[in-house]
Amino acid sequence: MSLAIVYSRSNAGLDSPLVSVEVHLANGLPSFSIVGMPETAVKESRDRVRAAIINSGLNFPVKRITVNLAPADIPKDGGRFDLPIALGILAASEQVPQEQLTGYEFLGELSLGGHLRGVRGVLPTAVKAHSMRRKLILPLDNADEACLIKGLKVYPARNLQEVVKHLQGDEALPRWEQTIQVQAQRYPVDLADVKGQFQARRALEIAAAGGHNLLMVGPPGTGKTMLASRLVTILPDLSEQEALESATIASISHQGFDVSRWGQRPVREPHHTSSGVALVGGGSQVLPGEISLAHHGVLFLDELTEFERKTLDTLREPLETGKITLSRAARQATYPAQFQLVAAMNPCPQGRACDFQTNCECTPEQQKRHRMRISAPFLDRIDLQVDVPRVRQEDLQSLVVAEGSVEVRSRVERARERQQRRQHKINNQLAGSEVNQYCTLSKKDQNLLSHAMEQFKLSARAYHRILKVARTIADLAESEGIQTKHLSEALSYRALDRLAAMSA
Repeated sequence: MSLAIVYSRSNAGLDSPLVSVEVHLANGLPSFSIVGMPETAVKESRDRVRAAIINSGLNFPVKRITVNLAPADIPKDGGRFDLPIALGILAASEQVPQEQLTGYEFLGELSLGGHLRGVRGVLPTAVKAHSMRRKLILPLDNADEACLIKGLKVYPARNLQEVVKHLQGDEALPRWEQTIQVQAQRYPVDLADVKGQFQARRALEIAAAGGHNLLMVGPPGTGKTMLASRLVTILPDLSEQEALESATIASISHQGFDVSRWGQRPVREPHHTSSGVALVGGGSQVLPGEISLAHHGVLFLDELTEFERKTLDTLREPLETGKITLSRAARQATYPAQFQLVAAMNPCPQGRACDFQTNCECTPEQQKRHRMRISAPFLDRIDLQVDVPRVRQEDLQSLVVAEGSVEVRSRVERARERQQRRQHKINNQLAGSEVNQYCTLSKKDQNLLSHAMEQFKLSARAYHRILKVARTIADLAESEGIQTKHLSEALSYRALDRLAAMSA
């Protein structure tokens, strides 16, 4: 028979639609054509496949070869179709039994010598293959990643010859059953390393307990970056589902997924020269950006005012919804983006010695223009705005060891457990109606909040975010309701709002 069908999968965002690689051999002048919306890398597979088959000691048919990647309306890219195309040609030329192909899905890029190279986007393919109860044959480099899907039968191969021998029944490929154990995270840094900065440490704990966004404002050298790098050390471990979601996004990115980082919260630190596409994702292939790569993790934006204002404003929607939808001419993809934003900025343009005191060389107008590099709608979505002043000399020289990450993390975990029991989500994810249900105030505290809203000229969004922060503070204190001290503390973390109100 001169027709063969091999199953593979394409990448379409986080989805991995089935692709039937149909190969037909016909008499006539020798040719090799690929149809079915292939992109450049797929078209180039003709030369790779031909050389790989010949250099593997197999016969390349001197026929009119037509390869159809169905369905034709899905774009195909990358070298992942090299292996299924080669097997389709071998099956159509009766070098491989076709009946052996139906129970498998294949992917992998071929070298000219027939060796298999790893590809990106294996996890979505593995999930779909497991749901269809098919086995997966892929390059050895991708075996560990595919084995993250429990119950999936994975058969890795080093080269095309091994795959052919397996299908011919001559030499079976061993099933890859390596399991990756999630170990307790050990970080080279600890919150105890931070000297002084008690208010900032407290704000960091509140941010971790409720999943709140945090902005630290202070002159250089006060420990803002140091504090931000230690947020991940006080966050709870990822659940298995969260770890899988995070790994899947990394799998389809340009960098791919490193299995040694399984179960670790992602931390992304894009440079301030990053574009909007780099942050939210996009491009011709509609790949995930930094905010999606930070899903269930931390996105740290240092030197916040150095980012383009337009670039920062692209984060407004994902900060609110926890997802981003990217539309391009031929493709559309929706990626999750439930990240925790931590940002740092100097309080004024020159920044050397500025701490809002008499030693600042900037005029109030210069400070105001500096702060206006951040739009009000973007600032509205940041729950905690905290001053980080210069560390006192006595704090730097003190030999007293501050509270470490382990102790703080235990309080954070208990607070999050309270939130899960009460509302089945963390406080930062509460919707408007849920805020009214779980963040109730006494009459006196309602008046206090109303006065603050009027004085600081706060928006309705800021109103709800203050209530969420107050609820988190109450959870840390193991209090059933929000008390006046909890609300007062939540109001104290609106540093830029206060400055804006005073300078208005």
